Amino acid sequence: MIAILDYGMGNLRSVARAVARVGGDAQITDDPEVAAGAEALIVPGVGAFGACMRNLESARLDASVKDFASGERPVLGVCLGMQVLFEGSDEDPDSGLGVLQGRVRRLPDTVKVPHMGWNEVNWTTDHPLVRGIPSGTRFYFVHSYAPDSSDETVGETDYGRVFSAAVAKGRLFATQFHPEKSGEAGLALYEAFVKEAA
Repeated sequence: MIAILDYGMGNLRSVARAVARVGGDAQITDDPEVAAGAEALIVPGVGAFGACMRNLESARLDASVKDFASGERPVLGVCLGMQVLFEGSDEDPDSGLGVLQGRVRRLPDTVKVPHMGWNEVNWTTDHPLVRGIPSGTRFYFVHSYAPDSSDETVGETDYGRVFSAAVAKGRLFATQFHPEKSGEAGLALYEAFVKEAA
């Protein structure tokens, strides 16, 4: 079972549908005990950084994410679910989960913000979840903030500045884009994640 965390700020149904479409057993849950028993974890996210952190903490799901991220079971963060893995964000004074080093910064005013639409992702590192998806594939983005490139970066996108479009650390993988809104390439990523969880 793959647990999709429900903390009031995610496009849960579309993520669950994408996982089911590629053969995964997805369960949307706000229960830390159910999450703890899952084979894998997905942290979706839409909205503001501070509200996301407060909701995760009040639901006691922040500990679930940290436990998974430091262990051997796969974790997938999506959009805001990627951003909260970092130490903090320009968007809000609340601290992030600190699973990944660095901060999430606002996109520059030289481009239209929020960044909404399709953009190329160029892979910088080989990773099982994107193997078979060509570098330069376009994915769908909706965001105003993004983390800088780092040692954990797997894929980069250029929109006003170059930023991390995908990161990985251990069994943790996260994307700034929305795979569930990214057509066949996004489904291929979810399918690879489901296989990792099996």
